[in-house]
Amino acid sequence: MLKKRIIIIAAHYYQEITDMLVEGAKNYCVENDIEYLNYSVPGALEIPTAIKILNNRIKEETSILSGFVAIGCVIRGETSHYDIVSNESARGLTDLSLEHDIIVGNGILTVENKNQALERSTDKINKGYEAAHACRVLIDLKN
Repeated sequence: MLKKRIIIIAAHYYQEITDMLVEGAKNYCVENDIEYLNYSVPGALEIPTAIKILNNRIKEETSILSGFVAIGCVIRGETSHYDIVSNESARGLTDLSLEHDIIVGNGILTVENKNQALERSTDKINKGYEAAHACRVLIDLKN
């Protein structure tokens, strides 16, 4: 059986929230003896591109079966920017999964306000932890 590795890509916009989500993903990895790497990008729209770049870089490694966890936070504002960022980042992750056979757990929060984001990034409910779990399940299916 191949060793598992999860690569966490976090957008550092709303860093207070994304730091807690990353911590949740790391905790899941530690609890399940999964190696992890952590990378940072400016915003949620850059996450799909970063995943594709890193996936191409590690393709040659045959001893480790990797998946990615996308971490970010998009909070609705007064403009249509929220819709663009939330829809396009989700579409980018789905395209990577379906068209390029890349395993991705989606931990990008799309919320109405900061309180909703904080509620989803605590120790009790942590969407980063849940995204790492989803990624691991998909790695197991592929393995």
